[in-house]
Amino acid sequence: MTRRLVLLCCLALSIVITAAAQHSAEAGGHAASGASHELLWKWANFLLLIGLLGYFAYKRAGAFFRSRTEAIQRGIQEADRLRREAEARVAEMEQRLANLEKEIEALRSRARQELEAEDRRLQAETEETIRKIRRQAEQEIAAAAKAARQQVRAHAASLAVRLAAAKVRSRITPALDEQLVLAMLEDLKSKHGTSGKEQN
Repeated sequence: MTRRLVLLCCLALSIVITAAAQHSAEAGGHAASGASHELLWKWANFLLLIGLLGYFAYKRAGAFFRSRTEAIQRGIQEADRLRREAEARVAEMEQRLANLEKEIEALRSRARQELEAEDRRLQAETEETIRKIRRQAEQEIAAAAKAARQQVRAHAASLAVRLAAAKVRSRITPALDEQLVLAMLEDLKSKHGTSGKEQN
């Protein structure tokens, strides 16, 4: 860079000298030559000033531009890092969204299966409860039927006894009644007499 600046200054100086020489040749004469030298020195001073300013600017600006370039590069690297992080976050979010849909579907499937299992369990419980109620009702009906049959039998027996008693009463005459009582007494006496003899 310094070499370019020196070459540029030399080129500018040679252009100024050539222009001044041409100008003095055209002006011809001595008076023109003094003005021409003055112009030449002005240009030389100007170029020297520009060269010095360029040199110091380059020295100072070089460090400035280097630090600025480094800062820009750091900024670019930081921006690149942030971009990569953002892309990674976006990819992670997209993955989560894709997984979220899968998780939602898995949750729905699991909920469906649990509901079906719960439905089957409730149906089984309901069927078991119905079976228990039927068995209990059948047992109660059987017990009620048995009790009713026993009541009917007891009632029938009671009626039969009453009917038999009524028939016996209707057939027994006072003479037959007396004979039966006497026969019973005789039977008792004979049994009692026999048991008394056995005791003696």
